Amino acid sequence: MSRASSATANSLSSFQQIPVVDVSGLFGSAADRQAVADELGKAAREVGFLYVTGSGVSPVLFDELLAVTKAFFALPVEEKMKVYIGNSSNHRGYVPTGEEGGYVKNPEKPVDLKEAYDLSLDLPADDPDYLAGNPMVGPNQWPDLPGMAETVNRYYDAVLSFGKTLLQGFAMALGEPAERFDAMVTKAPSQLRLVHYPYDPEPSDSIGIGAHTDFEVFTLLKPTAPGLEVLNGAGEWIDAPPMADAFVVNIADMLEIWSNGEFVSTTHRVRKVAEERYSFPLFFNVDYDVLVSPLERFRREDGTNKVSLRAGEHLYAQTIQAFGYLQRRLADGTISMPEVWLEKNSFGREAELKRSASGAVGAPDPTLAASA
Repeated sequence: MSRASSATANSLSSFQQIPVVDVSGLFGSAADRQAVADELGKAAREVGFLYVTGSGVSPVLFDELLAVTKAFFALPVEEKMKVYIGNSSNHRGYVPTGEEGGYVKNPEKPVDLKEAYDLSLDLPADDPDYLAGNPMVGPNQWPDLPGMAETVNRYYDAVLSFGKTLLQGFAMALGEPAERFDAMVTKAPSQLRLVHYPYDPEPSDSIGIGAHTDFEVFTLLKPTAPGLEVLNGAGEWIDAPPMADAFVVNIADMLEIWSNGEFVSTTHRVRKVAEERYSFPLFFNVDYDVLVSPLERFRREDGTNKVSLRAGEHLYAQTIQAFGYLQRRLADGTISMPEVWLEKNSFGREAELKRSASGAVGAPDPTLAASA
């Protein structure tokens, strides 16, 4: 079934605000779930960003997470560097200012003005995939800060659980059974970032994190202050300020592939951070080895379909391109890129605008091995 014309039109939407969807119906009757799915689909097609309310995640968990996050980032740098992400083999730990961004290839380019702490599903040290060298799963690094691990994991587990429910809503929005993707989320590298943007007394035109799309299925974000901007199809940056009792949700690369561009992984950035800001994105993903391809109902007969990628390999390849410690490992041969990988910024409205300008609709679909 060809969706080329509708995908192109939707990707160029010139929205001016972010829609709000009450998703409490996902916990209700079949009719309630379908009604929410219809709203999710509309937001995914027209904007790629939305606020969701009715998640059922206790605000107390967020308050506790914020408190322990502030305590961690208030530690001396030398204490934070004891859990430096470069000490990890599975991308977990403290990310100092300057670790991310284009500075690796261009030292004169300003770095992202933030520090972060990256973690994911906290697996035991004897997990077989971790022992086998999987670069994105395994145990977290934790600092010597009482209660941090327990507090962060409580929040992580609650938001991850909600994410599984939201995934069912997106499955229905794609015209699939609600449980279509459930079996793909058993040990997924769904990363949670604790991000700290320091106070900037001269914030004019300063960038907190550069324009990008997210690499996973979708993102569940809780920020404490404004700064997030979303790119619409007209090339305009639209503010997405925090909303009380809501998650900011954005479509990410895997949903763009499944929908063959019907849902767009919308480009976004953090800019003009005039006050101290904390941000907590959970990047909801499917399992590392899942092969993500355009669903049959969205495939185009002209062959200009989205590339098929393994979810974890795409995440790993994009992470390598973003982090200095991984760039150094790549340069010295310690690690290598996956067999199939894409350059940065291959998804999203920025990429769609470039393809539209060149007359292209999608991307060739290379042959990959069957999913494990």
